Amino acid sequence: MTEHRQATVFDVAKEAGVSTATVSNVLNRRSVPLSEETIRKVEEAAAKLGYRRNGMAASLSQRKTYELGLLLPSLFGYYGLFAEQMERTAYAYGYHLSVFSTDMDSNIERRLLEKLLERRVDGVFSHGLAMSSDSVGKIVNDGTPILFFNCWNEAKDMAIGTVNLNVYQATLDAVVHLRAQGCRSIYYYGYRKAFATNEQRKMGFRDGLRLIGEGLRSGMIDADDLPPESLPEWLAEQSAGAEPAGVVCFDDWKAFVCLNRLMEHGYAVPGRFKVVGINNEFIAEHSYPGLSSFSIPYELHADISFRWMLTHLGEQAKLTANGEADFPPPQSGGVLKIPLTLVERLSSARSD
Repeated sequence: MTEHRQATVFDVAKEAGVSTATVSNVLNRRSVPLSEETIRKVEEAAAKLGYRRNGMAASLSQRKTYELGLLLPSLFGYYGLFAEQMERTAYAYGYHLSVFSTDMDSNIERRLLEKLLERRVDGVFSHGLAMSSDSVGKIVNDGTPILFFNCWNEAKDMAIGTVNLNVYQATLDAVVHLRAQGCRSIYYYGYRKAFATNEQRKMGFRDGLRLIGEGLRSGMIDADDLPPESLPEWLAEQSAGAEPAGVVCFDDWKAFVCLNRLMEHGYAVPGRFKVVGINNEFIAEHSYPGLSSFSIPYELHADISFRWMLTHLGEQAKLTANGEADFPPPQSGGVLKIPLTLVERLSSARSD
């Protein structure tokens, strides 16, 4: 280390060969399971590097504000529904939740980060697309715990943990479902701007095809590579001679576009094509034909996230007062997966 730069938790984590969340747990004496060897390595690394905790931040963090922050990439669709459930859950536990949308804009993200740190929130929840690794680092180094949901990138290594929707399994299950409905070819209609979230779906799609193991004709197309009006023609050309064809879509909005464009071009759904979405939003139930989709257990997702955060903050009494059992959090930096449930509707029904 140079004499001009004070060591950070990142330096200590690198020196000790552990995560930044583990360093935070050791140095802040949090009551989480840690081996004696891990504690020794962190303490020795901190001493070697001359690490000093931010005394002001540490003292302020002991005064609870009973406010938590929630950062989302937008407030559209799933994000808004999840925010509503998180607000209800926060209220039930006696907390105030401040909800912010970064709109995936780095300038907005920086301003929101400053506001969060100024307000001394007790903790932060963040979607994996809502915050850069640099911003996460500033929050962690300030002593504020952060818990991710739907995060599959390297930033999760700095969090106390991650609660992910198991969209990988949902996409795999969608492939299996479409094959069971008689599809002779299956395609994925994706959205690469969702980054790791889209990659999880693609992995599930590929593994679903491998699980079926029948050499079905298949393919993937991204929404940014093909205008919606050209999607029916592409699907028809790809699946010619292998009908009916199934389409697994990134979410219900992509499924809604796919469904309507296919019908607009005269293709029967669920006859010539069968369509499945993910998220089970309002449009899935009320489109015609109704869209088969995967339902998200919002209440469970929010409750697990809060129980994990409150346990980390030493607020077990609040969990008990709310009638909740003790929550044994996974190892620091671990991941919990929330299953999604298939809701079958007319768009993927068998036509024979």
